[in-house]
Amino acid sequence: MALDIDSLVRPMVQAASASLGKTWPGVAKYATQQFEYTATTLVMIEEDSTAGTITQAQAQSLLDAQKLATQNVMLALQTMSLVAIQNAINAALGAIKTAVNTAVGFTLIA
Repeated sequence: MALDIDSLVRPMVQAASASLGKTWPGVAKYATQQFEYTATTLVMIEEDSTAGTITQAQAQSLLDAQKLATQNVMLALQTMSLVAIQNAINAALGAIKTAVNTAVGFTLIA
């Protein structure tokens, strides 16, 4: 199953919004943009994994870098704690982990 950016972003935004509650409106624009970047990275990881041009370790490093970028953007807004941000990112990735892990053929999102 090929991953699609839009079908990844929607559940990520919904999960993060639910996780952040009242804080969401203050970060929605920036968080959504970061989730679009994350989805794009995941689509590229799937393509490269399927083509055999990327290792599982490289895929994990790319995802970890994207998660850190998302965290940094949200921290820059200084409207929430690091724990709340991590919970939102984890919820967003949790919403798509089955689709992503199935598509790449290994557990990229635990």
